[in-house]
Amino acid sequence: MTAFHEILFPLDIALKSAGGPQRRTDVVVLGSGAEERNTRWAHSRRRYDAGYGVKTFDALSQVIAFFEERRGRLHGFRWRDRLDHSSAAPETAVSATDQVIGTGDGTIATFALSKTYGSVYSPYQRPIVKPVPGSVRIAVAETEMVEGTAFTVDTATGAVTFLAGHIPVSGAAVTAGFLFDVPVRFDTDYLEVDLSAFAAGAIPKIPLVEIRS
Repeated sequence: MTAFHEILFPLDIALKSAGGPQRRTDVVVLGSGAEERNTRWAHSRRRYDAGYGVKTFDALSQVIAFFEERRGRLHGFRWRDRLDHSSAAPETAVSATDQVIGTGDGTIATFALSKTYGSVYSPYQRPIVKPVPGSVRIAVAETEMVEGTAFTVDTATGAVTFLAGHIPVSGAAVTAGFLFDVPVRFDTDYLEVDLSAFAAGAIPKIPLVEIRS
């Protein structure tokens, strides 16, 4: 992933913003009225509007400064999704057994963090590439490991690497718990703000889009 700044968008603004996942699906209606549906994307892509979180001139100034330092759409950054930033269920503390991220074979040392949605019909496994530093917990066969002793975490990619002597044995479930951010960029090179309208309560439009690698 190029041109990415490992910095978090102002949290107090992000947590008041709007947005969520987007899918790209082709729907073809046949002559009989039946449908054929096909998805173009293997993974969803999040979109957000930070404008909903900007309520004061101070917050607006923060966003403009952040926008300028990112050079508009040029540099990506971290975004905290208020509704979906944890491996655990809502209102539940992170546990080392929240998500299954692989199974040991005695050789594989590196596993990618992921989060699974659904469980019955067609579970979706989402890659997690921006875990929050210090939040990752790992367990092998339900026994929690110690970071730095048994494994390391690359918080820029979401890769978990087991150290020599701690590589999961064949058949051992590797699980993880974590908090995470979404890699995004501004989806515009122009922030248009009408100060008179803003003072009257109008919401500026500040679009963001998830970066997919």
